[in-house]
Amino acid sequence: MKIHVVTLFPEFFRGPLSLSIPARAAAAGLVEYDLVQLRDFGEGRHQTVDDYPFGGGAGMVMKPGPFFGAAASIAPEGKDRPDGPILLMSARGRRFGHEDAVRLSLEPRVTFLCGHYKDVDQRVAEHLATDEVSLGDFVLSGGEFAALAMIDATVRLLPGAMSDHESASGDSHYDGMLSPPSYTRPAEYRGLPVPEVLLSGDHKKIAAWRRERALALTRERRPDLLHGEGAGDS
Repeated sequence: MKIHVVTLFPEFFRGPLSLSIPARAAAAGLVEYDLVQLRDFGEGRHQTVDDYPFGGGAGMVMKPGPFFGAAASIAPEGKDRPDGPILLMSARGRRFGHEDAVRLSLEPRVTFLCGHYKDVDQRVAEHLATDEVSLGDFVLSGGEFAALAMIDATVRLLPGAMSDHESASGDSHYDGMLSPPSYTRPAEYRGLPVPEVLLSGDHKKIAAWRRERALALTRERRPDLLHGEGAGDS
């Protein structure tokens, strides 16, 4: 898998992608990261990437040219944009969910477009990106934060990225619900005991307890997930 990230701040990604699962996946040859400096495709002597919005208003809008130029630079020969999904990080986008991470993990190539400043010219969203996605109903300083989270959510699902499949299959959202609580040693800490069923050795009872707790937590905190309205479907 090859992941392209078009950004004004490539250095934002270098540290996190050199750690933990993203780094191990790259070392194992499961994924390759390509950080594309957007300013290299800026316009004029100062490599300008933003301008004032038409119609007035506060803030600066990122110009379309640098994004289209960056996309062309990583496109296969004879094309003007890379193959595979091209995701624009946007507060207007639909919320990214586990289903999206699963879908992206099956793609040989994915491109993330990171905006900054006030906004990105709408022509990037309509004529370059294949999708607009966000992390949630809040605004970030830039698309880099969202892109990094989505990359991590995707890469950890690549076969071989984690030590075993069960590590991922027990996570929240994997089967459409929140995960049950987890406990480890000691069996009692400051007078707070671990539920006895987890110490029983009865795997059938343990599985039933975990299922019940997962269902109860999902009903309490994210009932929308039980009705097919999870973050990935919004």
